[in-house]
Amino acid sequence: MIEVDDLRYPIGRFAPPAATVPGIRAAQIQTLRLLPERLRAAVNGLSDAQLDTPYREGGWTVRQVVHHVADSHSVCLMRFKLALTEEWPNINPYDEAAWANLADSRLLPVDVSLELLEALHTRWVALLESLTEEDFQRGFNHPERGRLNLATTLAIYDWHSRHHTAHITGLRKRRGW
Repeated sequence: MIEVDDLRYPIGRFAPPAATVPGIRAAQIQTLRLLPERLRAAVNGLSDAQLDTPYREGGWTVRQVVHHVADSHSVCLMRFKLALTEEWPNINPYDEAAWANLADSRLLPVDVSLELLEALHTRWVALLESLTEEDFQRGFNHPERGRLNLATTLAIYDWHSRHHTAHITGLRKRRGW
């Protein structure tokens, strides 16, 4: 039997890299570049009933996961821009679970968020590739997580991209879809 934590964290919990060297950062940016394509492939061919299946008992549906990724990555791009244009701004957290339960996340076709992610990630990757090492040391103050620099935030979103894609691909594998 599969443990709940294995389903909740299919690639493991986030662990910050020991160092942020250019090769690691390039791989993290590549993950963000490929996320829209990988997420689209993960949901390709799924019926509405399958999209409305939770990836684990008590978890979000596949549809909610896709919309959550679009919400979360949209918020993160804005946080990057704030960090690059202000001195350690205070940012607001948001209730991810409450957002996932709003009508748009429960009902809209996933293509809406997949298209948003394509455009969003084109812009985000272009921004990331323009940043200097000094830029990656800028950051923001998160009321729950403390001071986060952009290097760590990039690592979080590299993990976040792979984490949620694995929720969907893991469900497909378990169900034989």
